[in-house]
Amino acid sequence: MHEFSIVDSLLHLAEEHAAKHNAKKVTKLEVKIGVLSGVEPELLKTAFETFKEGTICEEAEFIMKIQPVVIKCQECGFEGELSKDEYLCPKCKSPDLKIIDGEDMYLMSLELEE
Repeated sequence: MHEFSIVDSLLHLAEEHAAKHNAKKVTKLEVKIGVLSGVEPELLKTAFETFKEGTICEEAEFIMKIQPVVIKCQECGFEGELSKDEYLCPKCKSPDLKIIDGEDMYLMSLELEE
């Protein structure tokens, strides 16, 4: 399960940012998870709750924003979210799509307390 290594990286990043800003703890950690990122949100939440004990994030609220797939059609120029797992343009039905968002996971924000 790679969610455990992701949480390890998140905790490390949180500690680095807290140290840089002389914070005593992290009160909120927010991530954006693309539906095509390969990250299972429930497993990530479980891993975070398990491994935050004894860290600077021990009392942190963990917020996950799930990012749908956003595409741009190379044929008609349509840009928007795909509402289902059908990789065709909703407007012209072309399969010539460019994925703009929804493939990655990002640490969006940290709330720190001094």
